Amino acid sequence: MERVVTLSTGIEIAVDDVGSGPAVVLIHGWPETKYSWRHQLPVLAGAGYRAVALDCRGYGGSSKPADAASYGLPKVVADLMELLDVERLDDPVLVGHDWGSIVMWTAAVLHPDRFRALVSLNVPYRGWCVGFPRTDYIREHLADRFGYVLYFQEPGPADQSFAADPDKFLGGVYSSIAKDPSFLAPEEFAVYREAFVGGGMTGPLSYYRNIDANHDALARFENAVIEAPTLVLAADSDPVLPAELIDGMDRWVPNLSVVPVSDSGHWTQQEQPEQVSVALIEFLGGLRS
Repeated sequence: MERVVTLSTGIEIAVDDVGSGPAVVLIHGWPETKYSWRHQLPVLAGAGYRAVALDCRGYGGSSKPADAASYGLPKVVADLMELLDVERLDDPVLVGHDWGSIVMWTAAVLHPDRFRALVSLNVPYRGWCVGFPRTDYIREHLADRFGYVLYFQEPGPADQSFAADPDKFLGGVYSSIAKDPSFLAPEEFAVYREAFVGGGMTGPLSYYRNIDANHDALARFENAVIEAPTLVLAADSDPVLPAELIDGMDRWVPNLSVVPVSDSGHWTQQEQPEQVSVALIEFLGGLRS
């Protein structure tokens, strides 16, 4: 089930690969790993799908380049595309959460003919695959909601805060934007703690340190339309990405379905795994029919 795939660039990508059938590829966010999909993987496999969850570069069992520029979206998406080729994951459905959704939207814009369908947990697509506004805009207009993004920009402070007290850092991130702060059992929290203590937080934080570079690299794709059938699962209590951000999204995603997820904060597939799994299976079944 768990193994490492080596890409032509030398980057190693750790995957959990279960089941057989049409491919469903699941992409995690920050600060998570492929472990965040532990509830959905067996359900998808049992329903007749090949479900593959990956650790993005910088996370878990995957390579962790030292250079912050190595975490720009073009390189992360290139990892994903080569993984699909190497593993013969043809015409997959992509499922993303948090930064995983941003990677998914970018892949769909750059390679529109490669994916059968898309599923985003909480994260809308509003004509900008890069997800965040530029940091100067955040500083001037959105510092109340995305102040953490500004804090993450400078190498050092956030990295050191994590290293000084991993339990406080991770526990604060998880609990502060969950509907139920105790959604992770102690043994589940320990999996994340071990992964980030072992691999460090600098690689994962470097995704945020490429926000402006991502805009520069992908500006020509502003207002790109995504034609693939798309499902957005909208958590009702996500303080970072409230469900109303999805309103009007069909301007850019005409083949859009939205399913609400109740009693969930930001960590949707872990806070409400049954609701997410049911919605995924229903959506995938509709594609098959």
